[in-house]
Amino acid sequence: MVLDHDSGRLVWAAEGRDEDTLDRFFFELGDERAKLITHISADAGSWIANVVAIRCPNAVRCMDPFHVTKWATDALDQVRREVWNAARRAGDKQVARDLKGARWALWKGGERISARQRAKLAWIERTNRPLYQAYLLKEHLRLVFQLPFDAALDLLEAWLEWADYSPLQPFVELAHSIDEHLEAILNALDHGLSNARVEALNTRIRLITRRAYGFHSAKPLIGLAMLSFGDLKPALPGRAA
Repeated sequence: MVLDHDSGRLVWAAEGRDEDTLDRFFFELGDERAKLITHISADAGSWIANVVAIRCPNAVRCMDPFHVTKWATDALDQVRREVWNAARRAGDKQVARDLKGARWALWKGGERISARQRAKLAWIERTNRPLYQAYLLKEHLRLVFQLPFDAALDLLEAWLEWADYSPLQPFVELAHSIDEHLEAILNALDHGLSNARVEALNTRIRLITRRAYGFHSAKPLIGLAMLSFGDLKPALPGRAA
């Protein structure tokens, strides 16, 4: 799906998730109109970056913050599973159960946790410093995308050094991934762009699917999505345009 950042309108949709599919959008758009695109937000998919680099090389590409913070959540969960497996191998069943039950407290944003989940985090802080450090790394990376640009830049620089020299391999790898996509992440911080409109539209399209009790193919779903969210005004039989 391709959306307009200004209006939120669904511009184009097609079945597929590869370079050929996305290239079709730019082919239909045409080179002249493609040159008018100034900013693009997307996830880290190379199939997007490769096509954008060829079709509209002057556009500013912004990395979607949600996907970056999801990387941190995934890295945190890797650490949690490692700690959980270590407890199981050591025969400490109670600790293993408590760690399994801590998943939601670790995943949630710090500003949204309940009193019970806060107590669970306090227990992790006392009993398992590596896992608590992983939680702090996740939370500080989330904070990067909530701060003004200069403060976010300072925090991101400190975060990369913290993660890179931590004993937590999933976060060392995450720091390297962020380094690879640093320009697009800084663009997102500078311009405040994200894929939030796309995610919101995904929810509304899923509602169409539920109301229709599913579809046999993507074509009718795309047609209804374009009719509902594409600002299309087709001429109806017997009615003035």
